[in-house]
Amino acid sequence: MVVLALTGGIVAYLHLRNKSRQHRMEIIHRERMAAMEKGIPLPELPFDPEQRHDPSGELVVPILGVVLFCLSAGAMIALRSILPVASSSMWIAPLPFAFLGVGLMAFHFMKGETRR
Repeated sequence: MVVLALTGGIVAYLHLRNKSRQHRMEIIHRERMAAMEKGIPLPELPFDPEQRHDPSGELVVPILGVVLFCLSAGAMIALRSILPVASSSMWIAPLPFAFLGVGLMAFHFMKGETRR
């Protein structure tokens, strides 16, 4: 049921986005036709506005990597020191999150678009 609801939501979003784009194109077409009938020259307009680059989003991945790595390393240290000897092997439970953090940091630096 959840998968069907998510799929339906995505399809509805894409349909509404396409409809709004079609409506915008119709309005632009009507305006241009009216201007042509009156003899008013109009400059060419792009149909889709340019996507602006947001430089603040470049640091999200390495920051998330550092946070994940530090939290999981701290959790591993805390678990190692407070767990009894019988269950001392559970200190490695946060290790996948540490690897995820290291992987995110490595991905950011290997991407080659580091901010200097």
